[in-house]
Amino acid sequence: MSRRLGILVVLIVAAFAMPATAFAHDQPETNQSRWVMADWMLDTFFIFSGLALVAFIAAWKAGAFHDLDSHASIPLLVEEEDYYTPEWALDEEEWA
Repeated sequence: MSRRLGILVVLIVAAFAMPATAFAHDQPETNQSRWVMADWMLDTFFIFSGLALVAFIAAWKAGAFHDLDSHASIPLLVEEEDYYTPEWALDEEEWA
């Protein structure tokens, strides 16, 4: 129990300490400083895309995408009224 509490405390402290890295936009004005934001944006893209890839692979291995054809056919069998097509689009004489 105390190990989990310790891990939780470390995660909470890290969560509160990490926003300090968000001050990268307070950059010095040098020739290389215009690339600071581009570096952070590129790093963030790779971090989030890597996490999304790991989450996708974990969901795939857990069987979340198993037998998708049978799951997709269930909503297609539901008959409901067409709310989106306007009345004038259903007139046959316009297409004749």
